[in-house]
Amino acid sequence: MELTYELYCLADATFYDDPNLAPRKSNPDFPFAQEPVPAGWERAEFDHWVSYTPDGAALPPQGWKVHVASCLDNAEALLATVCDYCIPRRIAFKFVRGPEHLFLANTKYADRGSSGKFVAIYPADESQLMTVLIELGDLLDGQPGPYILSDLRWASGPLYVRYGGFAERWCVGPSGDLELAIEGPGGELIPDRRDVVFRVPEWVSLPAILAPHLAARNGTTVNDMPYEIREALHFSNGGGVYVGYRGEERFVLKEARPHAGLDLARRDAVARVRWERAILDRLAGLDVVPQVRDYFTYAGHEFLVEDFIEGEALNPEIVGRYPLDRSGPDDPHVAAYTAWALDILQKVEAAVTAIHERGVVMGDLHPLNLIVRPDGRVALIDFEGASDAGESRRQVLANAAFAPPSGRTGVDADRYALACLRLYLFMPLTQLLALGSSKASELAEAIAERFGVPAAFLDETVRWIAGDVPPGEPSAPLAPATLLEPAAGNWRSVAASMAGAILSSATPERDDRLFPGDPMQFYAGALNLAHGVAGVLYSLDAVGCGRYPAHEDWLVERALHPRRTPRFGFYDGLHGVAYVLDRLGRRSEALEVLQRCRRRRQRGRADRGEPFGRRGQRVHNQRRGASVRRADAWLLRTGPAVHPPVRADRRRPAARPGRHCPPPGPAPVCRPA
Repeated sequence: MELTYELYCLADATFYDDPNLAPRKSNPDFPFAQEPVPAGWERAEFDHWVSYTPDGAALPPQGWKVHVASCLDNAEALLATVCDYCIPRRIAFKFVRGPEHLFLANTKYADRGSSGKFVAIYPADESQLMTVLIELGDLLDGQPGPYILSDLRWASGPLYVRYGGFAERWCVGPSGDLELAIEGPGGELIPDRRDVVFRVPEWVSLPAILAPHLAARNGTTVNDMPYEIREALHFSNGGGVYVGYRGEERFVLKEARPHAGLDLARRDAVARVRWERAILDRLAGLDVVPQVRDYFTYAGHEFLVEDFIEGEALNPEIVGRYPLDRSGPDDPHVAAYTAWALDILQKVEAAVTAIHERGVVMGDLHPLNLIVRPDGRVALIDFEGASDAGESRRQVLANAAFAPPSGRTGVDADRYALACLRLYLFMPLTQLLALGSSKASELAEAIAERFGVPAAFLDETVRWIAGDVPPGEPSAPLAPATLLEPAAGNWRSVAASMAGAILSSATPERDDRLFPGDPMQFYAGALNLAHGVAGVLYSLDAVGCGRYPAHEDWLVERALHPRRTPRFGFYDGLHGVAYVLDRLGRRSEALEVLQRCRRRRQRGRADRGEPFGRRGQRVHNQRRGASVRRADAWLLRTGPAVHPPVRADRRRPAARPGRHCPPPGPAPVCRPA
């Protein structure tokens, strides 16, 4: 699962949903976002941004933009300063609309390239860029904020600079996915790269005023660190985890970026790594945890140095040993795996008991935070989410398959994670427990049947997960209605049950999506075959589960009058929608959708602000145009009874919160991107 998918879990406990909905349901915007628009200005809202543009502004489609970073506690004051500066000078800008949105954009697994960006300012030219940096830089000097990795920092304050698009334009990138674009030296649209390092397009000259700041940035390298970095084990928005050497001795270095990588308690990476150091000092001497060897600060980042523990994380050990193609407890491979798993569980529970005896709750226990040493011993790693056993604190970091329900805190949270681990080693489906703890009984029953795990062991496990069942009493049985018989000979009832569940989840009152599904529908659109309603209606019809005219009407209305500029193409665009409508007997509407595709493509050739501008359209057509034209021709010449097969595109871009397709109509070049 993409790490950024975690953000889509915040708005709804059951289905992926737009993360921007979660804060707006219960958290206010910044005060300025609710104030009347100043005279002579235009205000626009899109995703988690609010933009202000002077009437009649003629901004270039791309150029040098200024970003302002901020922490949660100084954001409102910083925004007031920016507004007071930009509005009298008629400088376009946009800002993250509310504190909760700002928090989400700076969490531990938020996008590393965009994290930290609170305000974006759009100077009209390089002369105004210089003025903004000098004057606003002085006004904001000393204000803290996370370092914006994609940008160049101005002096030591919260201002950062990057060359990129002002208008929202799109092109097809090297992987075949749509990407935000800028215009290259030959007029072609190319990806506007927003990496975790500062880059200047090769045809763009760096303004002279930025040269000393680039030199200062380039003067800090890993070569001057007290450890030689040879390998990166992991990256998050809070920093990296590295293998470092001093001489030939190997260590693990955990990096912490100031003000970045926030957890649910709003602690940044520095606060967590300092806490982890204190926890490990308390656990010193135990052979089930790494020992602290050093702690230092370099280039403003703090580093915790720990023992490098030889071995493999438990999760890949499970994958390598699991008897996937075997069945029954009498099979020697199954018996060997069961014996190994029960031994590992005993060692893990002993390790957790040892840290509990020191007054520490691990708080983030899962197979990737467990190391199996070459000699079979186990070690617990990653204590940044640990807590004092006497605090009964809720978890601030957790793996979804091991996260306890609300109310399970402190030692009880670790006990819950241990119970999940007992099931996970045999049946790695414990993420389903979030839908109801009764699922534990079903998993335990399957484990007993296949692996021969002792009943008393599994009964205790289920009671731990239930939490409210006294020891010695049987756990609650599964309700019969939640079980389905095997599909063989019973396909119709199984299909009807699944179709009923799909239909019950529909939300026709919403404009952004009809059925919950993959987060890609908030990025690529919720109409298409790939991730949207067309794919759902096609599937229901194809397996004989019927047609649903009201849902078809929802699709037709939004295909003919889209709320945002749609994509073209069969798998993730309107051509696939037309195909599905034709299959469902709505040929006239299918043809109208195709005609609108043609008109939009023709308009796109003349509008450089559209996502498929003249040259961008040509690049797009090089990849997909032939298949699009074939789809046009096929639908215009065939009847509704002829249907080419739907082929799934295996490319799957990561979900990116706030990086949606633009709204319908020409995108004005003055709209900030």
